[in-house]
Amino acid sequence: RGLPPRNLSDCPNGSRWVMDVFNECAQDGQDIASVVLGLVSIFCFAAASFPQFYQACKTGIMDRALSIYFLLGWLGGDLLNLIGSFLADQLPLQVYTAVYYVVADLVMLSLYCYYKVKNRGGGFTVPVNAAFVFLSLGTVSTVSFLGRGVAVAQDPATFKGRSLLSAYVDELGSKPFTKSEIIGFTIGSISSVLYLCSRVPQIHTNYKRKSTIGVSYSLFALVMLGNLLYGLSVLLKNPELGQGEGNYILRHLPWLVGSLGVLSLDVVISFQFLAYRRGTPSTCGERDALLSERGDS
Repeated sequence: RGLPPRNLSDCPNGSRWVMDVFNECAQDGQDIASVVLGLVSIFCFAAASFPQFYQACKTGIMDRALSIYFLLGWLGGDLLNLIGSFLADQLPLQVYTAVYYVVADLVMLSLYCYYKVKNRGGGFTVPVNAAFVFLSLGTVSTVSFLGRGVAVAQDPATFKGRSLLSAYVDELGSKPFTKSEIIGFTIGSISSVLYLCSRVPQIHTNYKRKSTIGVSYSLFALVMLGNLLYGLSVLLKNPELGQGEGNYILRHLPWLVGSLGVLSLDVVISFQFLAYRRGTPSTCGERDALLSERGDS
């Protein structure tokens, strides 16, 4: 948005549609494949929450099936991703996608609190939902306002975010990290740690319940596919002119570690779905107790 536009003269033999839409140079099939994989990964992440929304409404035990620390860790990672998008002055597609991730996380938290109150027999579901709506709007508005103010003061040099479709970097080469890149690298590292740590409480919750009822496997399947495609898109992308492969990997290391690390933990959750697919007596008791609560109400 604040960076100089590129044209095909800056990118010999580059793809016109990639240049027009993403302001990124894709000179060969490998670069174009990287962009396409990055796009598909974005759609996977964007669609991941919907199966869990459906599962929550279907079973009504979202507060027992999902760990609150899993949801908070995911929200924290997406919030840092959104802040990084503004600090890096990235393209509108990335910013809008980052905002969508945060809103989807807040909706998920709202559903969790709704069923937490409902299953405890409380009568405060409407105030809780209203509070979360105002919290969601306030969080997005505040982050957007602060991000725009900080982005104006940043120099054009930037860092790559969660997707590979990032804004043009003038001179990366093998130069030392700029102040803006160090901030971005730090935010990306913390974000990756939050994504990683969020899976551990959910693995523990599944193990403790000996059940995955109430959890949508499609949520984790889509995130696994998104992380896999994102990792491939990073590895397929050719480094900028004058930039070595080692330097390129180093600048993307936090997001590579985060995506591939989360992928490995989601594989563990996949094995839990296989191990607990038939449920246990405790799961049946959990479901019967919920049904009796509904009957009483």
